Amino acid sequence: MGILNAIKGSKLRSPGSVRHKGAKVSNILAAHAKFVRGDATGKRADFSGADLSRIDLSGANLTLADCGGANLEGASLRDARLTTADLSGCRLRGADLRRADCTETNFSGADLTEARIGGAELFRANLSGAVLRRADCGVTNFREADVAGAIFDGANLKAAILRETKLDGVDLSHVDLSTALLPRNFAAKQPAPKSE
Repeated sequence: MGILNAIKGSKLRSPGSVRHKGAKVSNILAAHAKFVRGDATGKRADFSGADLSRIDLSGANLTLADCGGANLEGASLRDARLTTADLSGCRLRGADLRRADCTETNFSGADLTEARIGGAELFRANLSGAVLRRADCGVTNFREADVAGAIFDGANLKAAILRETKLDGVDLSHVDLSTALLPRNFAAKQPAPKSE
C-alpha cells in the first residue's frame, strides 16, 4: 500500500467531489439514507462499477447498497454500515474497513489485499473466493462467514473470531493462528516437507 499511496497520494476524496453516473456521491448517499429509513422519496444506492477509489465513506450507511464491481481501492469505509450490501467483485486493495458492520455483506470474489479490517463485524458475510493477502483482520468477527476458496496468505488474524466458520479449502499460508478463536477440532495444515 505504501507504493500505491506514493504514486496516487494518500489524501481521501470527499463524497461531494466524486460523481457517479452524473450525480454527486453525497447526493446518492442522502437519497440512500432515506431509502434505508423507508422514506418513499429515497432511492437505493447503485454504485455498481463505480470508481470510488480513495473516497472517504467513513461512517456512511450503505446498508443494502449495490456496489458490485466498484473500485474502492484505498477508500475509507471505517465505521461504515455495510449490512447486506453487495460488494462482490470489488477492488478494495488497501481500503480501511476498521470497525465496519459487514453483517451478511457479499464480498464474494473481492480483492481485499492489504485492507485494514480490524474490529469489523463479518458475521455471516460471504467472502467466498475473496483475496485477503496481507490484510489486517485482527480482532475481526468471521463467525458463520462463508470463506470457501478465500486466500488469507500472510494476513493478520490475531484474536480473530473464526468459531463456527468452515475453513476447509481456505488458504491460510503464512498466517499466525495462535491467538485466533478457531472452530473446534480444527487443525491447520502443516507445509509439506521439502524434498531433497
